[in-house]
Amino acid sequence: MTSGGPAAPVRIGAMVRRLDDGRTLSLDPDLVLPLASVGKVLLLGEVARRLAAGTLTAEQPVDLLDDDRAVGGTGLLGLLSPRRWTVADLTTAVAAVSDNAATNALLRLVTLEAVQHLARTSGLRATTVHDRIRATRGPDVPPTFATGTAHDLCTFLTDVATGTWQSPRASELLHGWLAGNTDRTLVADTIRHDPWSTGGVRVANKTGTDSGVRADAGIVVGPHTVVYAVVAAFPPGAERAAVAELRRWGTAVDRLAGDQRSANS
Repeated sequence: MTSGGPAAPVRIGAMVRRLDDGRTLSLDPDLVLPLASVGKVLLLGEVARRLAAGTLTAEQPVDLLDDDRAVGGTGLLGLLSPRRWTVADLTTAVAAVSDNAATNALLRLVTLEAVQHLARTSGLRATTVHDRIRATRGPDVPPTFATGTAHDLCTFLTDVATGTWQSPRASELLHGWLAGNTDRTLVADTIRHDPWSTGGVRVANKTGTDSGVRADAGIVVGPHTVVYAVVAAFPPGAERAAVAELRRWGTAVDRLAGDQRSANS
């Protein structure tokens, strides 16, 4: 099923899929767009893969370098005094508050090439991470951190949600980290999630915010399990319209994750 598109000038790539019956809503799902920090899900995926395989330990210490701490943007570790954290600390910081210093430290540990290889072997046709996080981007570096499509992200998250990505343990680790995200302001803003109630709807997601980009991709578990990815690219002055579009898609996710009657209404 194809949903109606937003008014120009916001470009939207979106896909929502309910896993038990395959019902899908989409809009330009193969449109390649900047992902901002949503691309960090691939970095977290490579860490999860290594932890599950036993080639990396959660207790391994990692030093934050001055370059890691100087990137600014989202996160807390660059503002705190400790210079050494564990892999577990860094993954928590990336997943919970999209920490840029932690992102660069983990990317240095596992390497950019390994993250790109993971994207390819996970079947992602047009989604990858291009570079580390930078405070500024000159002509001699990739123009953006990560690019990709809603279709790729939904395919990836479907495998994570069903435990078939890499291994059940790797899928469980990644899903758990995404459930710790503190940002529910985009697609998830209109999803009636209540992780503390018995049978409540639970959201695990990763958001991305950059100049001209708002993005959100996640797994919603309720009466039905739904995966989604929505990416908006827009010119200056259109941020409110972009955020409104992501929240509109959140309403569709909420319906599909709810009971059968509301999903069909």
